[in-house]
Amino acid sequence: MPTNLPPEYYDAERRYRSSKIPAGKLACLEEMISIVPKHKGTDKLRADLRKRVSKLKSTAQAKKSLGRHESAYHINKEGAGQVVIVGVTNVGKSSLVARETNAGPEVADFPHSTWKPTPGMMAVENIQIQLIDTPPLAAAYVDPEMMDMIRRCDLVLLMVDLQTDPLQQLEDSLASLEAQRIVPMRLKDRYRDRRGISPVRFLILANKNDDPQTDENLEIFRELLADNWPMVSASVKTGRNMDQLKAALLERLNIIRVYTKSPGKKPDRAAPFVFKKGSTMADLTGKVHQDFAQKLKSARVWGPAVFDGQMVQRDYVLQDGDIVELQI
Repeated sequence: MPTNLPPEYYDAERRYRSSKIPAGKLACLEEMISIVPKHKGTDKLRADLRKRVSKLKSTAQAKKSLGRHESAYHINKEGAGQVVIVGVTNVGKSSLVARETNAGPEVADFPHSTWKPTPGMMAVENIQIQLIDTPPLAAAYVDPEMMDMIRRCDLVLLMVDLQTDPLQQLEDSLASLEAQRIVPMRLKDRYRDRRGISPVRFLILANKNDDPQTDENLEIFRELLADNWPMVSASVKTGRNMDQLKAALLERLNIIRVYTKSPGKKPDRAAPFVFKKGSTMADLTGKVHQDFAQKLKSARVWGPAVFDGQMVQRDYVLQDGDIVELQI
């Protein structure tokens, strides 16, 4: 691969690798083709890019010609994490998605206004988290495809109405999920003897904590809980404690943000790389570009676990907020 490609090319390539949607990948490939300089040294690269474009278009056309119905619950993961919002009827799931994302779920006072999942992207500091509104959980019937989506997600946000018997709502929701063999990750040891169990990370949102007067409801709810659940209280209606909710989502998603910089330049803090906690320098180099993964000579890090500009090896465990300077 030529070494004189402009920075804009690598930015487009990064977006191409991180995109989960064929249309997004196609747009990035076409942008990359337009950026690559036209000379003999780039002939092979441009041919490879055109081949990828052709393959993507052919795949999309084949799917279209088959005329197959794709489930509404087959939602590609986007952003730093996929959070599926569940709960019984009228706890505020649709209101949360409508308030914090660009999606437009139907919000109503009457029960069962949500009949299909609605995804939207929520800004949390300098990253995006995908929220998915879902139909209410009911003991009578749950859609198997909705359960499959919950099993695949990164985090379940289980909402209860703090002003209307939240303990019963929590128990009913957990029972509906357990009947489908979906259980909280923190309680998975209780189900060792049961086959087919799917442990999933949970966070409880006690909604409608509108003002200090409802704090008493929260204290009573906490006292009634048999387990020490990871929980945050907020009000989707008034916006109270919404920052605490976002911070809790970041924590429960178990992710870190890492920034890269060129020698002598400042890092771009608007576009961090996002990794699971425990990821290493080797994971970062592979995500930045294959040249770094193969030819990395050194890496300097500014962060909470090192002194400024410390040289590190490929097995260095990345920390949230690290700034990394790669050299090949």
